[in-house]
Amino acid sequence: MAIKAVKQYTVFLPNKPGSLSNFVELFANEGINIIGIASEIHDESGIVKIAIDSDKKLSYILTRAGFTTLETTMISIDLMDRPGELLKLTKVLGENNINITTVYGTAFGGAMSRVLINVSDPQKAIEVLSNNYK
Repeated sequence: MAIKAVKQYTVFLPNKPGSLSNFVELFANEGINIIGIASEIHDESGIVKIAIDSDKKLSYILTRAGFTTLETTMISIDLMDRPGELLKLTKVLGENNINITTVYGTAFGGAMSRVLINVSDPQKAIEVLSNNYK
């Protein structure tokens, strides 16, 4: 199981054709691979969350392009793709008083899946998962 800290950028986008394309183009232009994306749409606008596995700071690029962004640390966890793995992960965190505030992920179509989580204490969560999750 691979566990590591990654960055997540959260932005508001207008709910209209081309908005997401214009936004993700900024990452492509910087040579940054997007490892996770989630969105919620509410009427005229939406919230988009993009996770990247890069140490490159992008806040200034997004701000310069007119986006108001929030940068947070997420944890990327590669799990076996089988029933009960997410249960074990969430149980270990809960038993160690670590709150999960955001979660999204996908299976790779094989034996592995990736889960991206925001938690109340990323450093502690990485330590707990590294030591206790089997």
